[in-house]
Amino acid sequence: MITPHQTASVKLYSFNVLKSMIFAALLWCAPSALQAQDNAQTAEIGGRFMLEDHNGKIVTDQDFDGRYLLITFGYTYCPDVCPTNLANMSNALVELGDKAEEIAPIFITVDPARDTAKRLHDYVASFDERLIGLTGPQPMIDSVSQRYKIFSEVQRSEGEAKDEYLVDHTASIFLMAPDGKFLVKFAHGLAPTEMAARIAEFM
Repeated sequence: MITPHQTASVKLYSFNVLKSMIFAALLWCAPSALQAQDNAQTAEIGGRFMLEDHNGKIVTDQDFDGRYLLITFGYTYCPDVCPTNLANMSNALVELGDKAEEIAPIFITVDPARDTAKRLHDYVASFDERLIGLTGPQPMIDSVSQRYKIFSEVQRSEGEAKDEYLVDHTASIFLMAPDGKFLVKFAHGLAPTEMAARIAEFM
């Protein structure tokens, strides 16, 4: 006899398998499909992407059409750089007031092996409910990282467990226009008031 618990387990397993199959299919199609739309902008920052948001939904850059994107890259185990960036992004949105509704603040992980959608959900919510966490298969993360010229490298110490490591990564924050064009790159540590003032100039 199949118990309710077993039924739920089967459904969860089936969902995860289906999601993996969808990502595999998208990954198979994405390189050529996305690359074809970027040929004229290969030297520029930004471009198409297809990832999984912190609610487990597959999204693309086109889901944010009509909004400015405020994007930074990092990982949830980051000890200092990422918390600072996310706090500054959140405070900049507060400074912008109603104009912040035109902006989608996005945090893209460079550590998808550990940063699941669930972990990202809890992490970004601790800074600002408006923040959107994005993860996905490593090749997809590599693709969007290349488009934004993001450097990342795992740093391991001798004797550490396999899943205990730091990641060196680019700490910039990018502002993209509603049409997807790159506008400006903010350095790590820029004061929220300055960031907000600069963003407002483009709005």
